[in-house]
Amino acid sequence: MQILKGGVTKAKGFKANGLNCGIKRSGKPDLALIYSEKPAFAAGVFTKNSIKAAPLLVTKKHLKNNRAQAIIVNSGNANCFTGSFGLIYAERTANIIADLLKLKTCDVLVASTGIIGKPLPFKKIAKATDSLVSGLKVKNGHQAAKAILTTDKITKEIAVQININGKKVTIGACAKGSGMIAPNMATMLAFITTDAAISPLMLKAALNEASDMSFNCITVDGCMSTNDMVILTANSMAGNKTITTKNKNYQIFLEALQYVCLDLAKKIVLDGEGATKFVEVNVSGVKTEKKAKQIALTIANSNLVKTAAYGSNPNWGRVAAAVGSLGFNITEKDLKIHFSSFDKKAISIFVELSQGSQTATVYTSDLSVGYININSKYN
Repeated sequence: MQILKGGVTKAKGFKANGLNCGIKRSGKPDLALIYSEKPAFAAGVFTKNSIKAAPLLVTKKHLKNNRAQAIIVNSGNANCFTGSFGLIYAERTANIIADLLKLKTCDVLVASTGIIGKPLPFKKIAKATDSLVSGLKVKNGHQAAKAILTTDKITKEIAVQININGKKVTIGACAKGSGMIAPNMATMLAFITTDAAISPLMLKAALNEASDMSFNCITVDGCMSTNDMVILTANSMAGNKTITTKNKNYQIFLEALQYVCLDLAKKIVLDGEGATKFVEVNVSGVKTEKKAKQIALTIANSNLVKTAAYGSNPNWGRVAAAVGSLGFNITEKDLKIHFSSFDKKAISIFVELSQGSQTATVYTSDLSVGYININSKYN
């Protein structure tokens, strides 16, 4: 696998654009479009929050045919808790893009991120769509990556290339997220493109596996958002033999996709609101993988553990208390805890039990004064 410079437009046939349509008063980019020149298969994973934003509902409906050729994303407004007009505006946004690109409306996906409960300024979005479409270029992938940001400090992009049946296959991606980050999606959006030829069933399987090893293993503040989604589109332009089973070629593709997703997930944690430390929690010696992950997440979401990390204080008692809070049958004899240096920016916490052979790793950030400042003023 080769790491490439670039992002969501690195795979063959993909273009993008990003601009400011007036949602953000700062003048920063707030509207993005990602487009495949050829029809593409698509798969998605979504927040498990029971309150789901309008664009997410529209996108889930449009993905029923396992296809997508364009994704339009706005930042600065979540279009959530906006009633029937929220759904109407999300669908109309897809309609406008479909008309401009001569696509079926169901082949356009919609995403939003930002403040909940404020009406979507649809007229501003509609007015900007001509420029958004006319500016679609391979070189504008970075503009799209900037336009999806909210409280993020940095863009999050990656591209890799692999060889399948003698054909070069590329995966490119961009993501946003820095707060309200919890497993089963968070306030994060990720858009992944590939020119691989792969069936819809295998595409969906690969995305689910890769997400479980990455996006569902991160937490910044334990809060689950209403808008989160990860979309993977594949337009088959690499020309490889189509992947239809979980064979060797599927494994090559999956490993590359996992690398991309984990890279983005780690970048989201590193850019966590107010974050000064990157914390890796490793749990081993547990009966089931599910329990191991539950223990790791409980440690990672503990405000006491996170503030200890911020203060460079290796307080193992807080880790022990977090493990014990789950009510599992764990005694002092079962538990070993050790740390890497808490004085460094990257911290590792190791928790070893003596109850089985399963392991789990979760990534989080510390909890600082900066986080409180950002979120007390957000909206």
